[in-house]
Amino acid sequence: MPGLLLRLAGPLQSWGEHSHFNDRDTLAFPTRSALTGLLAAALGRPRHCDLDDLALSVTVRVDRPGSRLWDFHTIGGGLPADRTVVTAEGKRRSSDTSTLTSTRWYLEDAAFTVALTLPDDSEPPTAWADALQSPRWPLYLGRRACPPAGPLFLGRSADAFHDLVHLPLALPAPRTSDNGDGDEPTVPVLFLSDRPLSELPAPASPLGNDDAGREHSTVLDDPVDFASRHRRYRARPLYRRTLALPVSHCAGYGAGQLTGLAAYTSPTYAPAVGPAPEGSVQ
Repeated sequence: MPGLLLRLAGPLQSWGEHSHFNDRDTLAFPTRSALTGLLAAALGRPRHCDLDDLALSVTVRVDRPGSRLWDFHTIGGGLPADRTVVTAEGKRRSSDTSTLTSTRWYLEDAAFTVALTLPDDSEPPTAWADALQSPRWPLYLGRRACPPAGPLFLGRSADAFHDLVHLPLALPAPRTSDNGDGDEPTVPVLFLSDRPLSELPAPASPLGNDDAGREHSTVLDDPVDFASRHRRYRARPLYRRTLALPVSHCAGYGAGQLTGLAAYTSPTYAPAVGPAPEGSVQ
């Protein structure tokens, strides 16, 4: 199954599903609508463009789930009377009531590795890879206030599920002790997808109930229209699977994982940027 591999990491991320007006939520993982919008931004597509040719399937590996951050946000304070917030009747709020409050949720210190594939398992267009490597418009992790840290586009894969399982994890190796049986210690890693995950090549036994082929729930994040006043979304299935991956997959934070990604080799993987010439600074 060919696909494109992304690394979504940064101080803050936000992947809304039911955000409306002053209440902005976030799911615990990147949404299909956000990743479709990210691809559209990389290609330079305006919001009103048709999305039919951007149909994609998303599989997420949760390297670090991060923690949830609540931001108490204010809007419109201190503005002159002719620039205060507009009411439902089309009038301006008075200076005493011009400040509105907004609740916004984020994920902090989270990291995800994502495989973008096509529903028919064909190879994603070369234009997608080129755009993600050299985007037309700036890319961000759900909101404009959430820029990515480090490289976002990792490369192309002829076997996206294989490389999604084996790429180095943005996770420090836990402290473990030798249990004497000679087996390498493992770490639990969650995978989420809009397609059954029974095809994941598990290097170790799945953890818990192996229900990779059964739908876990649904998510309202399949975009139909991104137009500002006509945004529409469909529900799509969500599949979950937790694998016990070898501790040797853990590459640490920041530069540690980037070094691990640069060193990763696979017959199916073509990195976005080739190895640096000998003697150059990595």
